[in-house]
Amino acid sequence: MSNDLINSAQLLFELQNVDRLNQSLSGCLEPKAIATSITEGLVDQFNCSFVRIWLVNSDRTALTLIASSGLYTRLDGDFASVPMGAYKVGKIAQHCIPFLSNQLAEESWVKDRTWAIENKICGFAGLPLAIAGEAIGVLAVFSQQPMKAEFLEALRILCSSVAVALNNASLYQQNSQARSLKEHSSLLSKQSLAEKIAQILTDIRLILVGTEKKLPISCTYILLKTAEILKANNCSYCRLTYKCDRLYLSAMLVLNSNLEATTIFQDLGFAIGNLGGELDTDISDHQVTQINLALPYQLLPKDRIELSRREQEVIELLANGMRDREIAKKLFISDRTVKFHINNAVSKLKAKTRIQAVHQAYSQGLLTSII
Repeated sequence: MSNDLINSAQLLFELQNVDRLNQSLSGCLEPKAIATSITEGLVDQFNCSFVRIWLVNSDRTALTLIASSGLYTRLDGDFASVPMGAYKVGKIAQHCIPFLSNQLAEESWVKDRTWAIENKICGFAGLPLAIAGEAIGVLAVFSQQPMKAEFLEALRILCSSVAVALNNASLYQQNSQARSLKEHSSLLSKQSLAEKIAQILTDIRLILVGTEKKLPISCTYILLKTAEILKANNCSYCRLTYKCDRLYLSAMLVLNSNLEATTIFQDLGFAIGNLGGELDTDISDHQVTQINLALPYQLLPKDRIELSRREQEVIELLANGMRDREIAKKLFISDRTVKFHINNAVSKLKAKTRIQAVHQAYSQGLLTSII
């Protein structure tokens, strides 16, 4: 029998094994399960000594080991995370170029040649798992026998299908997370104020008195921020009371002084006053501070404050936690221009600080959403 026929038969045999591996991926939408199925299949069906798969991180600065079969099955160790461009695996991912060696112990890049000699590892193949010419991962195969061209061709075909399976699984997970987030947000939007506060306070029992009424978005924001402060400062009791004209929140904190209570509620106090509400703090002999917050159901009429379109954009981004430099980058303006617009907005809103300006903007209905 000629060598060409032998090689063709060998390639056909390898491709049949590859096809069986591909079939094992059917219906699998979990990246780690896909990778493990491939590494175990290569060890069992192709007599490989050691097989690993890394996936490129979302920021493309490193690769994370997600499957390892054969001599080593642990996912920790020196190569659990490989920087992009480092070692042979990182270079394969960076340049998307396959690599083959049948004399592994003699390669200068091998970190531990003694390991290769002691385990009789001579063959190594590293192939990128690529989508549209960009690596999403790397497959590394180690063998005690030299790797033939037919086997490498089969690996190349396998990597193409594995890359598609892994990419589809990753997209599915991202979409699932987005759906879950949307469903969670939808659920939160349907919750009452008391339920939202109770979720923040967790192990602190909330007492609800009266029938809940719809509140302006600015009042809801103030109450949720108050709950966050209570949670962070040893709150032991909280009661929400709906009366005919106002909503009252009463709570008890363990603080060292009334001055401390005044400090932690300073910015909120400014916003509460602008809404026509009141905030009182009273410390007892046992260092227990009582907080009493009252807010009207209807906001007091005020002169409309007009911010420019750019000032409103800057305050909106500031309210969402962005820094000056991040705002500048998003709006394609300089840091100095950002500060100029913030200072103008603070002045127009008659605030003393940026935080107070954000609260004032909410109370005036100038911002579109709760942080």
